[in-house]
Amino acid sequence: MQPSSTQIRRPRTYYLGAVMLLLVGVVVGLGISAGFAPTAPSAAKSSTSSAAALKPTVSSDEPPPSPFVGVVDKALPAVVFIDVRKKVGSGESDDPQSEMLKRFFGDTPFGRRPQTAPTSGSGFIIDSEGHILTNNHVVRDAADITVTLNDKRTFKAHVVGADAGTDVAVIKVEAHDLPVLPLGDSDKLRVGDWAIAIGNPLGVLRGSVTVGIISAEGRSNLNIFGGTPDFQDFIQTDASINFGNSGGPLCNIRGEAIGINTAINPSGQGIGFAIPINLARHVADQLVAHGKVSRAMLGVNLADLTPEIAEGFGIASNTQGVVIQSVMDNSPAARAGIKRNDVIVEFDGKPVADLQKFRMRVADTPSGRTVPVVVLRDGKRMSFNVTLDDREKLLANGNGTPDTPDEASPGATLGGVKVRELTADEKAKVKLSQGVLVTDVDDGGVADRAGLQPGDVIEEVNRTPAGTAAQFDKLMKAAQSAKKPAVLLVHGDQGTRFVALKLDGE
Repeated sequence: MQPSSTQIRRPRTYYLGAVMLLLVGVVVGLGISAGFAPTAPSAAKSSTSSAAALKPTVSSDEPPPSPFVGVVDKALPAVVFIDVRKKVGSGESDDPQSEMLKRFFGDTPFGRRPQTAPTSGSGFIIDSEGHILTNNHVVRDAADITVTLNDKRTFKAHVVGADAGTDVAVIKVEAHDLPVLPLGDSDKLRVGDWAIAIGNPLGVLRGSVTVGIISAEGRSNLNIFGGTPDFQDFIQTDASINFGNSGGPLCNIRGEAIGINTAINPSGQGIGFAIPINLARHVADQLVAHGKVSRAMLGVNLADLTPEIAEGFGIASNTQGVVIQSVMDNSPAARAGIKRNDVIVEFDGKPVADLQKFRMRVADTPSGRTVPVVVLRDGKRMSFNVTLDDREKLLANGNGTPDTPDEASPGATLGGVKVRELTADEKAKVKLSQGVLVTDVDDGGVADRAGLQPGDVIEEVNRTPAGTAAQFDKLMKAAQSAKKPAVLLVHGDQGTRFVALKLDGE
């Protein structure tokens, strides 16, 4: 059978050409795709790149130095560790470390206390003769004192003098070539200035340095664990201070001592207190020269002049001064004619604005010197010349003998306080010639909010004696009618104080 006309026979070369064309297309396609493929880096090149990334940067500039390194270099060599063995009698010791030892170990097996107890503290050398400033409570009742310098040298020391009134003490070592810490000027301090505390916290962390700022100045009325000084003008700082730091220096950024680290607040953080170096230096000069500190005294009990008290006394509310709450019998103030309720506005030619600073100004005045004192009495300025007495002598003489008292009678309730007359025995006990006894205070009332308590004795209302309950009631009503605070002169467990009661809402 013949093939149809639609079937065409193709030669063999036709198929060979088609195959060759297909192979060429595949090869060309592979070549094109290979041109777009990423190139893998070599192992050597990858290693070089990693090394370059990890290589530290080298700078020709020195890093900026810490501003405190120079302070430490200057001050630390003069800071010492004070190891004290204290005399311990049959009574209780108020030393913190002694109390901790007793808490853990108790008394001796035979019911006797050990004859000595170890304590520690800090100090700093203030002259080439070996005098060292520290706290009185560090070396008080010391039987043996060992001082260790920062260079590990150790010396025995003795107490030159100590002053409980400011908690300042000076001890001395016999040595040569001693480093000395320069003293700054604490009167030039400003809140916010740098403060660097150096010492031996906990007795084992020797040469510790902590940094903060001056948080406040002129802190007073602090209850210091281990002994509360009478004269307080503390620097407050947030530089960390712990047990064992006591006696060490608080320094400024120039490496000068501006205070003696003294007290901590066990219930708070970032609160420590230091004695201003100007006060400490003044005390130390007397201790080195005489072995003790002599102080003068006016013979008055004082209170701050608050705006409420000023208003009650009928003087301008912005008046600055201190109020006399009581005058000791046969005292310099009494002999000069100064009286209770006088407001002292000038002392020795300078204004009086702060109670604590005024007390220290009086105390630092030489005993026997006559100084001018200006007071406000019934709103009028009066001047007196007062010859100051020695404080110890005056306190030893006491306040004199009280007058014969009256019997008691029921009292009044105006101001949220109920009073009655004092009995003869009560007057003798509180050493007052007149006054009314607080028997009850309304909860949440004016008197309660002002701090009055049963057992307090009110001597005066707005500078007028309140000898009976009827007199007290009359004086309180007069203050209410005049729309003025009733300023009460109150005698209680806290001593004599002024209490201002606003009776507007009564």
